Amino acid sequence: MILLGTGTPNAEPDRSGPSIAVLVDKRPYLIDCGPGVVRSAARAFEKGLKGLSPVRLNTLFITHLHSDHTLGLPDLIFTPWVLGRKVPLKIFGPPGTAAMAKNILRAWKDDIRVRTKGLEKANRTGYRVRIKEVGEEKVYEDDLLKVSSFRVEHGDWDHALGYRFEGPDRTVVISGDCRLSDSSVENYRGCDVLIHEAYCQRTFDSRPEGWKAYHKSAHTSTIELGKIANEVKPGVLVLTHQLPWGATPDEMIEEVRSVYDGDVRFGTDLDVI
Repeated sequence: MILLGTGTPNAEPDRSGPSIAVLVDKRPYLIDCGPGVVRSAARAFEKGLKGLSPVRLNTLFITHLHSDHTLGLPDLIFTPWVLGRKVPLKIFGPPGTAAMAKNILRAWKDDIRVRTKGLEKANRTGYRVRIKEVGEEKVYEDDLLKVSSFRVEHGDWDHALGYRFEGPDRTVVISGDCRLSDSSVENYRGCDVLIHEAYCQRTFDSRPEGWKAYHKSAHTSTIELGKIANEVKPGVLVLTHQLPWGATPDEMIEEVRSVYDGDVRFGTDLDVI
């Protein structure tokens, strides 16, 4: 598994938008597609992760439709196709995903026309999408793994999801953006790797009251996460989509470790877990 992007809506030059790749037998399964997703995959490919060749990117799971998690969707639809992908992109996501993809294809209709009917002679299948909108359910299964989705609480979003990947060697859970809830916690149990968003508790305490209310309803503090990790006991806990607000990675790790003594890591782009 590799963290393709650990960022937030902030335009941080050293962090791409949220995206994770689960690799099973060199077959990539992407979770979210923030800005820079295909180029991040290409950098990982150059570092030796051959399953992340852009033309192999053909399965995507979306946690929710916030822009920082989906701005890379046009990139993921079109760039691998331009580079030679022939199969349609399979997308699993919450209600609204189909409309988003349909509008992207409409917005780039002239590009599709020029590439397929002009001198480039691009194939007529690799830009297409196959979409399944999902809720709390078994989402996907093939010969390598099973994927299930579960509802999470994320601010004003009616539909936000986490995902649980059960493969031949280990089980990986991706929280998506969320505050903790009974549904999310139950799905964390028994996992080998828990990839979870987090904000720094110390610096949160000095935030404006309006932003405090929002982040408390939409995200998870380091202290809250440490307490839940004590309960569900993941093999490895990896922080991503971090909101430090001036804190250092070590400070955030120490906040988690103040209530949890397991393996905790601060994720950075292109980390392999």
